[in-house]
Formats: sequence, C-alpha cells, structure tokens
Amino acid sequence: MKYKTKANAINTCLLGTSLAVFSQLASADVILHAFDWRYSEVAEKAAEIADIGYKNVLVAPPLKSDSSNTQWWARYQPQDYRVIDNNRGNKEDFQNMINALKAHGVNTYADIVINQMANERGNSTYFPGSDTLNNYASNSDYWNRQKLFGDLNNNLFSPGDFHAGFCITNWTDVWESMNGRICGGNGDPGLPDLDPNDWVRAQQKSYVQAIKNMGVTGFRIDAAKHMTTWHINQVFDANIKQDMYLFGEIITGAGAGNPDYDTFLEPYLRETSHSAYDFPLLKTLRDAFDVNGSLEALANPKSWGGAIDGIRALTFTITHDIPSNDGFRYQIMSEANEHLAYAYIMGRQEGVPMVFSDATGVDNGRWVNDYKQDNLKAMVKFHNGVQGADEEVLYTDQCAIVLRRGDAGVMGINKCGYAKDISINASNLNSAKNYVDVFSGSSFKVNSSYHTVNVPAGSARMWLAETGGVIDPTDEVDVSFTCNNGNTNMGDSVYAAGNNAALGNWQAASAVLLSPTSYPTWTGTIKLPKATDIEWKCIIRNETDPSNVIQWQSGANNAVNTGNGASTAGSF
Repeated sequence: MKYKTKANAINTCLLGTSLAVFSQLASADVILHAFDWRYSEVAEKAAEIADIGYKNVLVAPPLKSDSSNTQWWARYQPQDYRVIDNNRGNKEDFQNMINALKAHGVNTYADIVINQMANERGNSTYFPGSDTLNNYASNSDYWNRQKLFGDLNNNLFSPGDFHAGFCITNWTDVWESMNGRICGGNGDPGLPDLDPNDWVRAQQKSYVQAIKNMGVTGFRIDAAKHMTTWHINQVFDANIKQDMYLFGEIITGAGAGNPDYDTFLEPYLRETSHSAYDFPLLKTLRDAFDVNGSLEALANPKSWGGAIDGIRALTFTITHDIPSNDGFRYQIMSEANEHLAYAYIMGRQEGVPMVFSDATGVDNGRWVNDYKQDNLKAMVKFHNGVQGADEEVLYTDQCAIVLRRGDAGVMGINKCGYAKDISINASNLNSAKNYVDVFSGSSFKVNSSYHTVNVPAGSARMWLAETGGVIDPTDEVDVSFTCNNGNTNMGDSVYAAGNNAALGNWQAASAVLLSPTSYPTWTGTIKLPKATDIEWKCIIRNETDPSNVIQWQSGANNAVNTGNGASTAGSF
C-alpha cells in the first residue's frame, strides 16, 4: 500500500496487492522487492541479482506520475496509464530493464495501481486532465515513444469515471473502503477514486495487457482492499492471468477472527485465484520470536489459522508499508528476530518468500541493499538448493525448531540465549553427503539413524547437502548435458547450472563448464544422484570472472530424471 498523499502519510489504510499462480502451481522462487529502485539501477544489477539466486524482481509502478517528485508515494498517484514516465524512469528504461533481467533468467513483476488517480490541484474534485494533455502536445515525439496504448490527444478519463469525493473514515466498512477516497487528514481532499464502469475497466485492461506484452510476468495489484473482487476479476481476466503470477496485499493484524482478515482477506482469497501477502504468518512469527512466545507455533501454522494456504502465500518479514506508515510500525521486528524469521520463510516448504530491499532510506537505511547482505544471500542459496523437497518437523520446543527438507537440507533455529544440542531423526538424510551450513561453513555427516546438531544461541543454521567424502559410485550416474545455440565471445563459455550441488545449486560461479564439441553446440557429462528429478539451465559466463554472467537460458527450467543414466538438452 503506497498511500501517502502530497500532504500526509496515510496511517490507517489497509492496502491490497496481488499475485496469481501459474495454473495454481507456482514455484516458490524468491522475489526481490527492489522497492523504489530506478529501472536503470535494476538493469545494471541484473547479473548480480541472478548470481545471488533471485528469480523474480518486483519493481516500481510503470505509469505516468509526477517525475519531479522524489517521494516514494508519488509513484502510486497515477496521472496517466497510457505512458510510462515517472521519477524511476520511462518506458524505454522499463523495457531495457525487462530485457536485462530476462537475459539473466530473471522475471520482472510490476506493481499495478488502478484504484485511484493523482489529485493534481489538491482540491476535492480535480484529476489529471488538460494539464497532462498540454504537456504531451509540447513534446509529442518524446511522449509517443513512452506510449503504451491509446490516443494522447484526448483525456483518459472524465468526471463521470470517478466515485463521489468523500474520504474513508471507517476502514473496516466494505462499502466505504471500496467507494471512498484515501485521504491524509488535516483537510486533505484525497485521491480521486475510479468508478469501475465499462470505459474505466476497458482502459485498465488495455494497460495491464500492454505491460504484459512488454515482457512482465507478474503483477502486484495495489489497493486490492479498495476494489471489489468483481472489478479485479474483470480487469485481470483469464487472458491476462495466463502465465502470470498475481498477488494481493491486504494488511491484516492476524488470521481468522481479525476484522481485516474476515472482512477483506478471506473474501479476496475465496473470490479470486490470486495469492496474497501472508500477514497471518507475520503475526505468528512476531509472536513466536517474542521473548514470551514459543517456536512450537511454527511447526504447522496453517493448521490453526496462523498462516494462509501455502500455494496462495507470499511470505515476508517486512514490507515497504510497515515502516513507512505509522499505523503499521508495530509490526516491525528487531533485526535479530527479523533475521531468524527470514531463515524460517526461506527454509520452509510452503509459500513464496520475498526480500525487501529499500531505496528510500527509511529508518536510517536499515533495509538499504538488504538483497546482497551475506546472510540473505546464504538463505537464498539454501532455499534454491532445497526447492521442491518435502518438509518434516524433526524437533520443536519453546526455543528451537528443526526442519528437514527431503535429503537436500536441514534448517535449525534457536531464539534463546544459550546454545542447544538437538538430537534429530536422521534416517531420511543422505549418509553419502556432507551437510554444510550456508552461514558458518560448519558441516556434519550422518552415520546412524539419529544425529545431534548444535544451534548456537540466537542463531539459525541451514545445512545444505553437498557431495563430499567417500561416495558409493552406485549412487551416482552419468548424465549427458547439451546446450544448443551457445554463441559466445572470446573469454566466455557455456555452463550448466541447476538445483543440485553437482550443478552449483543455481549459483553461476559453481556451474559446470561444457565443451564446444560442435560449436555453437556445447556438451558435457556430469555425475548426478541416480533416480533424481533435476532442473537446470544453460548459461553463458566469463571463464575467469564467475560473477560475470552474460546470459541465462530463458523460459522454463529444463527437467530430467537421472534414472540409471540420462540425456538432457537446453537451448539459448
């Protein structure tokens, strides 16, 4: 929710956004929320973002807003949907960013604002109109290059396309929330609220289709609480949703029984196919990591209403709305607890985790550049390494929880002030592998049905299975890899990267070099665990600088079951 008016922060509104699932089977790839980053900055960091292991980036709303206003909330006060031009960049910058991310195998998700427009003159009725048109006429060549759709010689909307100009006062009243204006108090007239008539919906559909056509693969629907689900489903219809990931942010204080959940979030989940920010889980995390709380609450929070269903859940520890609006700041955790909470959402099986990386500097820059902090980079590595593996709770008490993720990894969290030695059932772990902690590098191997792990005080441990020690060769098989159309420059080569330690656990720096046996076709034989489902992609990388990734194979991951030996191919 991005609703500060030009006069004031909105402290009381609950906002909506949204994220739909690919045929209800979205993978749990980590989303980087590059909050208020310039589009050009995202493009410049595309290789770094991919190399860390992020697969999706959520970026600032692509629309026309006041380009002279540097405040983050200005991006959520649209002046026009037909062009992209704002303080974060224009349409050309936006397209360059999409292309740069795609070249590194990363998807672009766009923040979509269709509930209200900017109040350009600060009165009770005014919305963008003649001022905007005069601006277009003064530099038509530029504005036509930034155009998404429509005729810039005419206004996009007229007075009849807006609701009556009253400010919302009862934020839990459904009718008020969906028909009133979001106002900032102290006489602020608020933001003109769009009426979802036929014309308005047609323009909104043209807008989101144009953004999709540029290559965006996911939408965050801003202000979902303030629109009917009928309106949302009319705009984000079956054609728009195909191959797109949509999620809605409706801020709630807790799960079932909380007024915001019962009145807004539950109907949203029931009446759309979208995912949503899992605010119920955030409440569970805050309570569990409190000094008087118990980590037993994290064993299966969905079962008692402490989390929404995993296939619909966007999980997080902090969003931009929480520190930027006084009414939500109570949801901020301490930095220590936020670290442990990130380990939990990255280590569990359910939900799509999102990392908030802020460009505004709120709270003395606490979340600036979080995307590349060593602890979060390590967590992304673990998350990618255990992707798709089943989950089992091996131990829990008030202080600690230990989860097994198939035989791919083990996660332990200890919130208390003393170290814990915890005996776990190790019968489903792989005795042929080292389990290496992504934070400290400490490791263990199992040689019996039970094993004792140590989790230091106030810490998390995420042990990722890596091939090591003496391995029975009958456990591994030869898999032939082929990458077609691998056209490279001098000093670059083609590599295979995938979701297994032998393939670098999606880390480009640890990918496996292939040989140009019949250039531009590259091949190689890699030993992998037998009878194992593997996902992988071709990449072009610099031979001497592992961080310099030139290109990731686009599209879906290549998939193969290794069986007793297999062949698999991908193509640029």
